[in-house]
Amino acid sequence: MKKKLLIRDLTLRDGQQSSFATRMTQKQIDKVLPHYKEAGFYAAEVWGGAVPDSIMRYLNEDPWDRLEKIREGFGGKTKLTALSRGRNMFGYSPYPEDVLEGFNRLAVKGGIDIMRIFDALNDLDNMQTTIDYVKASGGLADCAVCYTVDPLFTFADRVKGMISGKKVPHKIFTVDYFVEKCKKLEKMGADIISIKDMAGLIPPGVASPLTKRLKSEIKIPIDLHTHCTPGYGLACVLVAIVNGVDIVDTVIGNFAGGPAAPAFELVQIFCDKLGIDTGVNLEQVTKINRDLFHIRKELDKFDEMKQFPEEIDLANYTLKNDINALFDKAIDAAKNDRIEETTEICQEIEKAYNFCAPDEIVKAAQIPGGMYTNMLAQLKQLKLDHLLEKVLRTVPRVRLDSGLPPLVTPTSQIVGVQAVYCVVSENKGDEFYSNTSTQFVNLVKGVYGKTPYPIDPDFREKICGTREEIPYDVSQYKKQENPTLPEFEDVRLAKNEKEELLLELFPAVAAGFLKNKREVEYKKMLAEIQAVEEIEIRKIHEEAEKYNQLSTDEKKAILLEGLYNNW
Repeated sequence: MKKKLLIRDLTLRDGQQSSFATRMTQKQIDKVLPHYKEAGFYAAEVWGGAVPDSIMRYLNEDPWDRLEKIREGFGGKTKLTALSRGRNMFGYSPYPEDVLEGFNRLAVKGGIDIMRIFDALNDLDNMQTTIDYVKASGGLADCAVCYTVDPLFTFADRVKGMISGKKVPHKIFTVDYFVEKCKKLEKMGADIISIKDMAGLIPPGVASPLTKRLKSEIKIPIDLHTHCTPGYGLACVLVAIVNGVDIVDTVIGNFAGGPAAPAFELVQIFCDKLGIDTGVNLEQVTKINRDLFHIRKELDKFDEMKQFPEEIDLANYTLKNDINALFDKAIDAAKNDRIEETTEICQEIEKAYNFCAPDEIVKAAQIPGGMYTNMLAQLKQLKLDHLLEKVLRTVPRVRLDSGLPPLVTPTSQIVGVQAVYCVVSENKGDEFYSNTSTQFVNLVKGVYGKTPYPIDPDFREKICGTREEIPYDVSQYKKQENPTLPEFEDVRLAKNEKEELLLELFPAVAAGFLKNKREVEYKKMLAEIQAVEEIEIRKIHEEAEKYNQLSTDEKKAILLEGLYNNW
């Protein structure tokens, strides 16, 4: 009997978010749904993340409608999954329990089978109630630990720290750290454990021992999620597979690689050689990929890579001898823990199929690609992009000062923005932390939760005016207003619980979207009323015309009958 590996397809959420700024329209998604219905993936990530915000903001589409249409399109044959940041969900500050409960209940009711829950600080307390609400609604709780790396301090940095009395910690984010987090999540009620490496920073040399430990110490399924940005993705998935991982996350060919996750096609070839059954209908995957080719062309202005991989028809492929040898060598290297060799060969395989080359800048800086590009954009706007190298050297210090937050959304952006502020301030001759963002202050204060490393009370006092950690007080939360719109006959801006949740989670974007939706509905109502009135008027004219064509005696008879009936 063949071994089994479950595949979570990320194409319709993480894939398009990573590569095309979440700009897939419902029409484009509808094009591939018939093939997805028959594709047989264990799960497909289709919602959450940037989807709700982006499709309202840029496409004028309703997130709840999208989920419903995708659910209908998949026909219950694949588990649908979404991404949520625990207590913070899609914003920065924590939400009150009624918002958390309502969102998760309606998401599961709307078609989400698996909610992937994470916290940007790996503060597990921020995940507990979301786990409870998802499970109470009948969904599966996929609990993710965010993978991150320790800051890169040079020897000079460490010496300087010793002189100034600022302690530079030894490694925090070890295999032990991640295993312990996962074990706690299992006890908290997780149904699946995911190692969530949204930046692609996990090297195969960590993925291998981490998978082994998790498989030996945890009873529930283990999922590996990573990206290809610095070039580790495919090798990480391979070493995880040979070490018994239960689920891997992939993206279909034309949306895969580069900033996205590894290509399903390459993972499937490895599985074929390893005698592993993914249960996926390979003919349908090829059909999806061909549709994605045309969709990607339609998304050209959002496609920064503009590098299309070679098509692999998985239902009917033959590997060239040299490529075949590369796959075999990679498997042998992975099985025997020759990690560096595994990585190099996997990169050769990706190159042979024209997937994007590793991003050497991201690899060297060990920061997410999005964080790097945001910092560069900030500096270019200020005409200070020559300071980029200094900003990159500053990131470890800012990160240490703020408690070593993992480099994931949104903490990676908070740290990146603050590093730019600090370097710009110094460049002006001002004090290093003379300009701080609200989000950085809140991070240091404790609003977002507990950081992995304790923040120096002196530093907290300097930045926030308090030495004590002050968590967010949800009792101070103010519910978003839901006004009536007099211009549309006093209809409410949000007409039901789903729309009220959109207002709570995405206030500015949802307000504009919902007002536009009410306007469209109002104009449609007026058009329908006008159409009915026109029909009635036409009927009156037709009756009048018929009456005029009657003889005098017929008209008298009708009038007398009317008088008699009234009497």
